[in-house]
Amino acid sequence: MSDIYSILSSAYTATPTTATSNTPYTNVDPTLYQGTWSGTYSSNNQKFQLTVLQVNGFRAQVKYQSGSTVQYQSVLIKDSSFRVGDTKFTLNANGGATVGTVITNPIDGSTTLIQGSATLDS
Repeated sequence: MSDIYSILSSAYTATPTTATSNTPYTNVDPTLYQGTWSGTYSSNNQKFQLTVLQVNGFRAQVKYQSGSTVQYQSVLIKDSSFRVGDTKFTLNANGGATVGTVITNPIDGSTTLIQGSATLDS
């Protein structure tokens, strides 16, 4: 029985920790985020769209759509970014955004990161 605990203990200590932000949540300027963002993933030319609504403080309501995938989620904005499911949206200094999505292969469980740029539709 002690072998199981030693295996679990060594696996737990060997697992790298993910970097976390030490900055607190702060209110954001709603005009920087609110609206419909459109873009294309560079690796597969698939189009995506994020609609950001009801930005209040550092909270917002987001709809993500790419192909047949549609997700609705309440998000928290921190360090100029937020996540919707497996997708991360990061606001750039130039007013655009970078969007990255992790795609999981259902057969073997392997993952691939696809990235694209988005602009706020006027």
